[in-house]
Amino acid sequence: MEDPAKNRETAVLWMEEVWNNRRDELVPKLMQPDAIGHIEGGEVCGPAEFLAFRNSLVGAMPNLKVHIDGAIADNDCVVLRWRVTGTHSGEGLGISPRNTPVAFSGMTWFRFVDGKLAEGWDCWNQGHLMNTLQMAALAPA
Repeated sequence: MEDPAKNRETAVLWMEEVWNNRRDELVPKLMQPDAIGHIEGGEVCGPAEFLAFRNSLVGAMPNLKVHIDGAIADNDCVVLRWRVTGTHSGEGLGISPRNTPVAFSGMTWFRFVDGKLAEGWDCWNQGHLMNTLQMAALAPA
Protein backbone atom coordinates (compact mmCIF):
# COMPACT_ATOMS: atom_id res chain seq x y z
CA MET A 1 0.00 0.00 0.00
CA GLU A 2 1.32 3.40 -0.97
CA ASP A 3 1.69 6.22 1.57
CA PRO A 4 -0.25 9.19 0.11
CA ALA A 5 1.52 11.76 2.32
CA LYS A 6 4.96 10.45 1.33
CA ASN A 7 3.95 10.38 -2.35
CA ARG A 8 2.72 13.99 -2.12
CA GLU A 9 6.05 14.97 -0.56
CA THR A 10 7.92 13.19 -3.37
CA ALA A 11 5.80 14.88 -6.09
CA VAL A 12 6.50 18.32 -4.61
CA LEU A 13 10.20 17.42 -4.26
CA TRP A 14 10.19 16.39 -7.94
CA MET A 15 8.99 19.82 -9.04
CA GLU A 16 11.23 21.76 -6.68
CA GLU A 17 14.45 19.79 -7.02
CA VAL A 18 14.28 18.15 -10.46
CA TRP A 19 12.59 21.02 -12.32
CA ASN A 20 13.50 24.17 -10.40
CA ASN A 21 16.92 23.23 -9.05
CA ARG A 22 17.88 20.99 -12.04
CA ARG A 23 19.04 18.14 -9.77
CA ASP A 24 19.51 15.47 -12.45
CA GLU A 25 20.96 12.98 -9.96
CA LEU A 26 17.58 12.75 -8.20
CA VAL A 27 15.70 11.56 -11.30
CA PRO A 28 16.67 7.86 -11.04
CA LYS A 29 16.18 8.00 -7.26
CA LEU A 30 12.61 9.33 -7.55
CA MET A 31 11.52 7.63 -10.80
CA GLN A 32 11.02 3.96 -11.65
CA PRO A 33 13.43 2.87 -14.44
CA ASP A 34 10.48 2.02 -16.73
CA ALA A 35 8.32 5.02 -15.81
CA ILE A 36 6.14 6.49 -18.54
CA GLY A 37 5.38 10.17 -18.91
CA HIS A 38 2.38 11.10 -21.04
CA ILE A 39 3.31 14.63 -22.10
CA GLU A 40 1.93 17.10 -24.59
CA GLY A 41 2.94 15.70 -27.96
CA GLY A 42 3.92 12.17 -26.98
CA GLU A 43 5.44 9.97 -24.32
CA VAL A 44 8.78 9.72 -22.58
CA CYS A 45 9.97 6.45 -21.06
CA GLY A 46 12.46 6.27 -18.23
CA PRO A 47 14.87 8.74 -16.68
CA ALA A 48 17.02 9.39 -19.78
CA GLU A 49 14.09 10.33 -22.02
CA PHE A 50 12.57 12.45 -19.26
CA LEU A 51 15.85 14.35 -18.80
CA ALA A 52 16.13 14.96 -22.55
CA PHE A 53 12.58 16.38 -22.56
CA ARG A 54 13.16 18.53 -19.47
CA ASN A 55 16.50 19.76 -20.78
CA SER A 56 14.92 20.85 -24.07
CA LEU A 57 12.42 23.05 -22.19
CA VAL A 58 15.05 24.38 -19.81
CA GLY A 59 17.39 25.00 -22.74
CA ALA A 60 14.76 27.20 -24.36
CA MET A 61 13.79 28.85 -21.07
CA PRO A 62 16.87 28.72 -18.79
CA ASN A 63 15.10 30.56 -15.96
CA LEU A 64 12.02 28.29 -16.09
CA LYS A 65 10.43 27.99 -12.65
CA VAL A 66 7.54 25.79 -11.55
CA HIS A 67 5.22 27.22 -8.90
CA ILE A 68 2.95 24.69 -7.18
CA ASP A 69 -0.55 26.03 -6.58
CA GLY A 70 -2.14 22.92 -5.11
CA ALA A 71 -1.65 19.24 -4.40
CA ILE A 72 -3.98 16.32 -3.69
CA ALA A 73 -2.85 12.81 -2.74
CA ASP A 74 -4.96 9.65 -2.69
CA ASN A 75 -3.58 6.11 -2.39
CA ASP A 76 -0.98 5.73 -5.18
CA CYS A 77 -1.80 9.00 -6.99
CA VAL A 78 -0.88 12.65 -6.52
CA VAL A 79 -2.20 15.54 -8.58
CA LEU A 80 -0.34 18.84 -8.67
CA ARG A 81 -1.77 22.06 -10.06
CA TRP A 82 1.10 24.28 -11.16
CA ARG A 83 2.14 27.29 -13.19
CA VAL A 84 5.39 28.02 -14.97
CA THR A 85 7.13 31.32 -15.52
CA GLY A 86 10.23 31.92 -17.57
CA THR A 87 11.82 33.72 -20.46
CA HIS A 88 12.41 32.24 -23.91
CA SER A 89 16.05 33.29 -24.08
CA GLY A 90 17.68 30.05 -25.23
CA GLU A 91 17.63 27.94 -28.35
CA GLY A 92 14.83 25.47 -28.59
CA LEU A 93 11.17 24.98 -29.35
CA GLY A 94 11.84 25.69 -33.02
CA ILE A 95 11.66 29.46 -32.61
CA SER A 96 14.59 31.87 -32.31
CA PRO A 97 14.77 33.34 -28.81
CA ARG A 98 13.54 36.92 -28.37
CA ASN A 99 13.72 37.14 -24.57
CA THR A 100 9.96 36.68 -24.47
CA PRO A 101 8.45 36.32 -20.99
CA VAL A 102 6.18 33.29 -20.81
CA ALA A 103 3.68 31.95 -18.33
CA PHE A 104 1.45 28.91 -18.54
CA SER A 105 -0.35 26.63 -16.15
CA GLY A 106 -1.25 22.99 -16.00
CA MET A 107 -1.65 19.87 -13.92
CA THR A 108 0.34 16.69 -13.49
CA TRP A 109 -1.20 13.42 -12.30
CA PHE A 110 1.45 11.11 -10.87
CA ARG A 111 1.05 7.40 -10.12
CA PHE A 112 3.50 5.86 -7.66
CA VAL A 113 4.80 2.32 -7.22
CA ASP A 114 6.91 1.57 -4.17
CA GLY A 115 7.27 5.28 -3.43
CA LYS A 116 8.69 6.17 -6.87
CA LEU A 117 7.10 7.85 -9.87
CA ALA A 118 5.81 5.14 -12.20
CA GLU A 119 3.55 7.07 -14.54
CA GLY A 120 2.58 10.67 -15.08
CA TRP A 121 0.12 12.63 -17.18
CA ASP A 122 0.75 16.31 -17.94
CA CYS A 123 -2.00 18.58 -19.14
CA TRP A 124 -1.09 22.14 -20.05
CA ASN A 125 -1.68 24.59 -22.85
CA GLN A 126 1.36 24.04 -25.04
CA GLY A 127 -0.52 25.75 -27.89
CA HIS A 128 -0.71 28.98 -25.89
CA LEU A 129 3.03 28.87 -25.21
CA MET A 130 3.88 28.29 -28.86
CA ASN A 131 1.44 31.01 -30.00
CA THR A 132 3.05 33.49 -27.58
CA LEU A 133 6.51 32.68 -28.92
CA GLN A 134 5.41 32.79 -32.56
CA MET A 135 3.75 36.20 -32.09
CA ALA A 136 6.92 37.53 -30.45
CA ALA A 137 9.01 36.17 -33.36
CA LEU A 138 6.81 38.09 -35.81
CA ALA A 139 7.04 41.38 -33.90
CA PRO A 140 9.64 43.93 -34.96
CA ALA A 141 12.85 43.71 -32.92
